[in-house]
Amino acid sequence: MATNQNLVDLGNLFSPSNIRQLAAPILLLLILSMMVLPLPAFVLDVSFTFNIALSMMVMLVAMYTRKPLDFSVFPIVLLVTTLLRLSLNVASTRVVLLHGHTGPDAAGKVIEAFGHFLVGGNTAVGIVVFIILTVINFVVITKGAGRIAEVGARFTLDAMPGKQMAIDADLNAGLIDDKTAKRRRAEVSQEADFYGAMDGASKFVRGDAVAGILILVINIVGGLIVGVMQHNMDFGRAANLYVLLAIGDGLVAQLPALIISVAAGMVVSRVGDDGDVGMQFVNQLFNNPTVMILTAAILAVMGMIPGMPNLVFLSLAGLLGWGAWYMSKKAAEPEETEAALPAAAQVAQAVENLEASWADVTPVDVLGLEVGYRLIPMVDKGQDGELLKRIRGLRKKFAQDIGFLGSPVHIRDNLELRPNAYRITLKGVEIGSGEAYPGQFMAINPGRVSGTLPGNQTKDPAFGLPAVWVENSRREQAHVLGYTVVDASTVVATHLNHVIMSHAADLLGRQETQALLDHIAKDSPKLVDDLVPKVLPLHVLQRVLQYLLEEGINIRDMRSIVETLAEHAPRTQDPVELASRVRMGLGRAIIQQLFPGSAEIDVIALDPSLERVLSQAMANSGGDGGVIEPGLADSLLRETAAAAQRQEDLGMPAVLLVPNNLRWLLARFLRRAVPTLKVIAHSEVPESRNIRVAGVVGG
Repeated sequence: MATNQNLVDLGNLFSPSNIRQLAAPILLLLILSMMVLPLPAFVLDVSFTFNIALSMMVMLVAMYTRKPLDFSVFPIVLLVTTLLRLSLNVASTRVVLLHGHTGPDAAGKVIEAFGHFLVGGNTAVGIVVFIILTVINFVVITKGAGRIAEVGARFTLDAMPGKQMAIDADLNAGLIDDKTAKRRRAEVSQEADFYGAMDGASKFVRGDAVAGILILVINIVGGLIVGVMQHNMDFGRAANLYVLLAIGDGLVAQLPALIISVAAGMVVSRVGDDGDVGMQFVNQLFNNPTVMILTAAILAVMGMIPGMPNLVFLSLAGLLGWGAWYMSKKAAEPEETEAALPAAAQVAQAVENLEASWADVTPVDVLGLEVGYRLIPMVDKGQDGELLKRIRGLRKKFAQDIGFLGSPVHIRDNLELRPNAYRITLKGVEIGSGEAYPGQFMAINPGRVSGTLPGNQTKDPAFGLPAVWVENSRREQAHVLGYTVVDASTVVATHLNHVIMSHAADLLGRQETQALLDHIAKDSPKLVDDLVPKVLPLHVLQRVLQYLLEEGINIRDMRSIVETLAEHAPRTQDPVELASRVRMGLGRAIIQQLFPGSAEIDVIALDPSLERVLSQAMANSGGDGGVIEPGLADSLLRETAAAAQRQEDLGMPAVLLVPNNLRWLLARFLRRAVPTLKVIAHSEVPESRNIRVAGVVGG
């Protein structure tokens, strides 16, 4: 049994997946062993050939890579290929010094070919060629690629926070899901890691070039010493033999190093991901017939100068001219085909193109922001618009404070507006407008400034406070005088936030209500399934939530809301009654929102006689909302507004405490006349809070 188990383990060890995992460690062990173990000439030939083939593969992969992360293993490849070349240099140096006296093929046929065929067996030519290749690799390609990698790493790291914020904004806007956001965050992190690794890995190639020069010098000096002193060779023969072997060894290592450096430059200098390097090169360099014609003309003029190689210049000029003519003809073919159509066919095609379709029906944006042309940079993603970032943050804050994810703000330019104007629309209807001046600051007068400022007088569009647009140079002066100073993007963002908060009920549509239920069902599926649609229709739930939002009550505590509705919905389907029951269930949170802490609450109360009159009006109407006599209504509005103003002057919220049966009537009646007034019922006040009547209406 144990033998069978061992055979099974051995079979698993040599499975294809395990062999691929062992390939890299085995390759590294073989590379390191080359430094300490003597290798025969044939093995050196195979190793040098493999090194050249590997460098060619790396360069071709770099050319056909669409974006750097597609070749994310490249920094490790740089390390491995550098280590392979240095190991081969050590192994070949050992063979050259031990057996170089036997002849030019002592270190294998590859080194002999590079030492004789490529440089013609001339030591001076070989040294010059080696130095030129080294300078090209070390000074030009490697230095440039290293600089690009360094700058790319710095810019990528600097751009990481902005990219992460953009991903979060797209996620909050519902444009992507959690899985896509997680993948994009990983890509951003991997991109930063890649450029950081490339910045360091480029030093491998620079070090390899320096090592190649030192190894060449060591081989020449060491070969001369060994040949003259140990093998009794004359200096000229030793110099000719060992220098050619050293040059062949250096060239056979320097050529793959040059190819790898070119591959590194291709990877880090890529811009865009719309194709591989070859496709981008052809499409962008040879895609303009005008450029090719001008180049052909210049070459033709140079080819007609006496003494120049006329045939070469004129031939190449003719080839470029033919290419430009062919491209122009190909680009004009669609136009000629269209022009060749009969007139009747063109008319029919025009009529067909004008035919209406459902694509012409565009839905109205739920929430929109239209800007004049001078405000476009504030909302342009390409120009890193500050207002765009603030709007994304507003939507997230709205979801956190109110309790549901509203529709995204659709931004577009509108040339019909004044250059600095903007307007906010809700379902196509304007609900707010104003003007903003990029580069200037709005100094808002909170009511206690100690001086005036020169500038464009205006009003804060969100709250109607007096303000003035001032230049940047007067910003500090405005602070000293007591003004609240904000920039243009903050003005628009604050106005938009105020409008969104004021129209939260209108933003809660049927789709948002269903999405809210689906979100709750993730944690409490039974609670939701027992209520909607078994007991309460979705449209009734939506109306109840809208009633709450209209009176400034957030719906974050949906669990309590659903539980209250589940308790009372079997007995009534009236949204007003259900909203009142929900308010009672949320009473502690409502009072806490108006009066933070545990102190007593200061409220405005109704005179008992006024309460009896209003209750009688409610009773006579049969519960349909009640009708207040005009004179009484006018007096009620006037006295309530005065009492609310007194409360606000004392720094306290304006809250009117009324009986349960009057709360809905008075809240709806007083909402437009006194928008800052909050009307609460006796049943909404927790027993733990003490009530103090600060004012009486109708007394």
